[in-house]
Amino acid sequence: MVLVYKSLHRLAPPYLSDDCQLVTDVGRRHFRSADVHTCTVPGAQSRLGDRSFGVAGPRLWNSLSAELRQQDICLTEFRRLLKTFLFAEARRIVTSLF
Repeated sequence: MVLVYKSLHRLAPPYLSDDCQLVTDVGRRHFRSADVHTCTVPGAQSRLGDRSFGVAGPRLWNSLSAELRQQDICLTEFRRLLKTFLFAEARRIVTSLF
C-alpha cells in the first residue's frame, strides 16, 4: 500500500507510477468515485496477471477506508493509519473465526 501511495503522489519510479492511476486522471467524465480517490483496476488476462502490481495494487487501494485514501494526507500519517487499519482488520478476522 505504501508503494501505491508513493505511486499516486509521484514519489515512486515512473514504471510504478504508470500502473496506478486515479479515476479522475483517466477520463474527462466526473464520477462519484472521483471524490473518494479510487484507482482504476485494469482487467488481467490470467491469474498471474491478477497478482501483478498494476492490478493488485489498485484493487487493494480501493479496499482501504476513505480516510486512508485522502489526497492531502502525508506519508507518515498514511503509514500510521494503515497500520491501525490492518491491525483492526486482522482482529476482525480472528474474532470472526471464534
